[in-house]
Amino acid sequence: MKKISILLISAVLFFTTGCDKYIEGYDLSPNSPTQVTPALLLSTIEVSTFATFNGGVNRAASVFTQQLEGTAEQMKDVANYVLLEGDNVNEWNSIYTDCIVEANGLIDLAGADNPYYVGIAKIIKALNLSVATDMWGDVPNREAGLGIKGEAYFSPNYDSQEIVYQDIQALLSEAIELLSKDPADNKIIPADDDFIHGGDATKWVNTAWILKARFANRLSKRDETSADKVLEYLGNLDGNATDAMAMFGTNSSELNPWYAFNNERGTYIRMGAFYVDLLKSISDPRLPFFCATDGAGEYTGATPGSENVDASMIGPLYGETPNPIPLVSLVEAKFLEAEAYMRKNNAGAAAQAHNDAIKASVLQVTGADDDAYYAAQASETASTISMAKIMTHKYVALFLQLENYNDWRRTGIPALTPNNGPNVENGGVIPVRFPTPQDERINNPNATVNPDINQNVWWAN
Repeated sequence: MKKISILLISAVLFFTTGCDKYIEGYDLSPNSPTQVTPALLLSTIEVSTFATFNGGVNRAASVFTQQLEGTAEQMKDVANYVLLEGDNVNEWNSIYTDCIVEANGLIDLAGADNPYYVGIAKIIKALNLSVATDMWGDVPNREAGLGIKGEAYFSPNYDSQEIVYQDIQALLSEAIELLSKDPADNKIIPADDDFIHGGDATKWVNTAWILKARFANRLSKRDETSADKVLEYLGNLDGNATDAMAMFGTNSSELNPWYAFNNERGTYIRMGAFYVDLLKSISDPRLPFFCATDGAGEYTGATPGSENVDASMIGPLYGETPNPIPLVSLVEAKFLEAEAYMRKNNAGAAAQAHNDAIKASVLQVTGADDDAYYAAQASETASTISMAKIMTHKYVALFLQLENYNDWRRTGIPALTPNNGPNVENGGVIPVRFPTPQDERINNPNATVNPDINQNVWWAN
């Protein structure tokens, strides 16, 4: 696995103070970079994006979807649906300052002479914009991250989620065009500085097509051509398609956030009873990888509001080793295909894609096929497949991924029973969005008034 240096985390400091020197009038360390390069900036925004998809926002989302349960301290508040405007300030700031600002910076720095760097930056910008709008609704978009251009952009206006999604799709289309250019059109080609695909432009193109399908599918309630677009975009994948993974190392600054959280704040989160019981009910071979055993050697989950710190912790795949976690995967692509075919009333094709997705996930997670499990869960036909089966198995397969929260808000699958314990707030309703962060509300006069966290975002209506 590639090492992710802590210097990459700090590259934003170098860029925002100029590309030539980060300290003027002082001796410079010979071991510290004095000039930001496309390579350094790319590595920086990728590391920040890994944190976006596996940090505080996703911890809360995983509790809301009951894959996990908050059992102590601030995660107990999340389990009780106490979601305050000060809770995700750091996550908001990281999305915009560490990811979107720096992606804009890379686009400008790389310029027309380096289309591969620009293309990758546009994909990463699209990924981070999607998290912002999916969690908060209307957000800064067209004026976001442009503060370096002057005071006029210090308080960016908000765009509607519909506009944000149009722009996300445009970014991905532009990225595909740029990454499809001849290598000779680039002065510099990404390599080891690209932790995700090692500078392989073709793999990035495939990732962009899957993302276009993901975001087209997100608009299933808003765009009657959504299913057609999903299948069209996925039809552009080729044999070079691979998963885009959030990569981690073994040093303290490089750890998988789930692994770090498990070790540093072990009582805060436990496996959710709904998710564990679901996997046990279908004898799922991925259970011992996703879920650790409890003190009695059993696989158990905490029920909402129970504060059961004796339940199982996150399992060895993500919770005990610094393993990579998917950002965009072929397993997800197959589930997108299955849903799209189901919405187009092609049940036979939906069943085949569903079966293929399950088999791919089991093999990837466990390292072996399981014919008995496939016979029971991955042998659907046109007469037996259903949307509930597709979405439930996607929920199982995409463990600890933000797409679970997005899918649940859009489809209501799986059916979750909210926490109704004595300490629950928010009317005993699972939150469906995040409040505007406190710093943004105070410092940006264009920020939206805090919406009701029970109010769906645009695409979920």
